Amino acid sequence: MTLGVRAQEFILDDSGAFTPTDVPEPGTDAWVMTEAARMIADDRPDKARTLLDPWIRENERTNNEWLPRAYLLRGDAKVLQRNEYQALYDYEFVIREFTGSEEYQTAVLREMDIAQRYLNGMRRRLWGLRLLRIEPARRLGEELMIRVQERLPGSRASEEAAILLAEHYYDARDLALATEMFDIFQRNYPESEYAKEALLGQIYANVAQFKGPEYDASGLVEAELLLDRFVRKYPADALRSGIAEGLGARIDESRAQQMLATGEWYIDRGDEPSAKFVLKRLLREHPATGASQSALRMMERRGWIESVPAEIGVEIGPGNGEADS
Repeated sequence: MTLGVRAQEFILDDSGAFTPTDVPEPGTDAWVMTEAARMIADDRPDKARTLLDPWIRENERTNNEWLPRAYLLRGDAKVLQRNEYQALYDYEFVIREFTGSEEYQTAVLREMDIAQRYLNGMRRRLWGLRLLRIEPARRLGEELMIRVQERLPGSRASEEAAILLAEHYYDARDLALATEMFDIFQRNYPESEYAKEALLGQIYANVAQFKGPEYDASGLVEAELLLDRFVRKYPADALRSGIAEGLGARIDESRAQQMLATGEWYIDRGDEPSAKFVLKRLLREHPATGASQSALRMMERRGWIESVPAEIGVEIGPGNGEADS
């Protein structure tokens, strides 16, 4: 987070020294804000709050034009005091009550910075404990990132909040949310510099959701479609990285393993025609997998194979061929 003072102009006087062009009169509202900002810039948040707290109490029920600046500065001071959660109250007040102010966007960006800290593992500090941080704040960080997208739609900050949130869901293994967020990102920011990473993230999240042969494989089907889109959209990247071959082989093996488990399930229940159909389809559609070798051995033990052709190492004999389809 960048904490700073509003830009101030200086002129070169007759003595050769630079002097500020607009020095607020001591005791005025402008002077309070300038002094508080200077103290924050000098890493003296306690001193800043000695000015801001009484000023806000005195003016909070008025229409003073300096109120959004005062709340923003007090939030900044609280952050320097390592009390980010309490700072959010001040930033939220600016966002809710002063939407047309120049401090509005800055307050949203301040909240985004705190959200990123929370997503990176920083914990909330419990009320009244100055140095002890023991309350997880991940969910709050996620909510803040969503608010950034709602409050600054179409902005660079909104774009960054969206990709950061998607990557956070993936790292936290909230794979369904990661898949959804990567998809939302691509629809909202199709020309983004992060679009390629979002598509890859969506592919990986779909693959990672596959829990094993006994579970639903719809994520693998989606991953195959997305991988095909990636190869068509970014052919050079796909070729250079080898991702199509690597991910394709992983998806191929996972789908083959599911078909193998289905074939075994039919065998356990004595349904040999269905088992032969599934295993034959496995050999035809996924010949270069470990599952196909297991299926081959399974079919050989049961006498369902007569000869071995070159392409997949197996041929379904008469009576076990297309008629079973």
